[in-house]
Amino acid sequence: MRPLVSRVPILLRERAFRRYWTAQSVSLIGDQISLIAIPLVAVLALGAGAAEMGLLKTAELLPALLLSLPAGAWIDRRARRRRIMIAADLLRALLIVSLPLAYAVDALTLAQLYAVAFMVGGCAVLFEICNATLFVSLVPKIRFVAGNSLLNGSRAMAFVSGPGAGGLLVQLLAAPVALLADALTFLYSAALLARIAPTEPPPAPSAKGYVTEGLRWALRHPTMRAMFAASGTVQFFNLMFHTLFVLYATTELGMSAGMLGTVLGSGAIGGLIGAAVAGRVVHRIGIGPTILLGYAAFTVPLLLVPLAAGATPLVIALLFLAEFLSSVGVMLVDISSGSLLAALIPDALRSRVAGASRTLNYGFRPLGAMAGGALGTALGLRPTLWIATAGAALCLLWLLPSSVPRIRTLPETTTSHEPAPGPDPAPGPDPAPSAHLPERTGEAT
Repeated sequence: MRPLVSRVPILLRERAFRRYWTAQSVSLIGDQISLIAIPLVAVLALGAGAAEMGLLKTAELLPALLLSLPAGAWIDRRARRRRIMIAADLLRALLIVSLPLAYAVDALTLAQLYAVAFMVGGCAVLFEICNATLFVSLVPKIRFVAGNSLLNGSRAMAFVSGPGAGGLLVQLLAAPVALLADALTFLYSAALLARIAPTEPPPAPSAKGYVTEGLRWALRHPTMRAMFAASGTVQFFNLMFHTLFVLYATTELGMSAGMLGTVLGSGAIGGLIGAAVAGRVVHRIGIGPTILLGYAAFTVPLLLVPLAAGATPLVIALLFLAEFLSSVGVMLVDISSGSLLAALIPDALRSRVAGASRTLNYGFRPLGAMAGGALGTALGLRPTLWIATAGAALCLLWLLPSSVPRIRTLPETTTSHEPAPGPDPAPGPDPAPSAHLPERTGEAT
């Protein structure tokens, strides 16, 4: 029994982190079900085209652009961020349930779908900004990579099981009814978060320029600035891609909901592999080079998607390979960059910088979704996907001339509000225990 226990990651032996990790894991599976079910509701139940799909994705992501900065400032003045996360989970469950209820009485409309997508997106902003503080309240710095690897391992598992489950539920039931599974995951997440009580950082005092302080700090920090620029580039072009992908796969490639879910789920096994090796890659080449490698692996393979044509087995093989390699890359990016950002940001600014991050990076998502819908209508689906996949790879041009490729270890957290000139690009592997070293693991960006 003792050898078996010793193989369990140290963080999972701690009850509070275990409940937090389980809550995240269950919710992530539900999110993946919604990721395929909501677009299929629009396409199959309401007959949405490229323009409507662009509006739907925009409604879902617009809160990140409009609300992240003020939400970060508001949350930094709150003492109990965990309670905000619980309230956000409960509200999301109610909003999601409203869709199958409206469908049951033949009252579901695109307007309701847009409204629910916008409000769920607003709840996600509150949840994720609070989550940045809750993570560092539960995980010591020496285990940031291990904690991020565990969370992203769950995310990878959700990528594997969620689309397949979502596609199967949509095929067996109606697409709106499949959303009930997502609502249940939010309720379970809220119940688990209610059973932990971490010591959270004290609220920050308000002062002149309080709302924009996190944004100004991030833009003055050279490493943060380069990482935000790279992430923003990926967010914009990747949302062009995802806005049209379901429509492209079902109409031009002729894939059924079940087949699409299976391909995506199978390809996402790469995410499990990425989460499993991320710690070792960080240990071997350093945190910065891992970020660079991850962005390359994340973006370049997606070029295979607009390339897909011909016989069905060939199309399935190309989509699987694109999803597999990209999933490996996104895990490397999320685990390494998430750990680096957690180490760089001071506690007093954590929620405001998280809000600024969502404004700068996630704010590009609705713009990408609108561009995808407009270009998809004007140029066609396949040409727009070529633009989206090629454009995403341009993110590497922000990182290569920056200090990121030279960073080997996690820097000391900045204690003042003044940005450090950048992390010390000291050579050698990170001495902190990693999730995947012998001692023992999160969108898609």
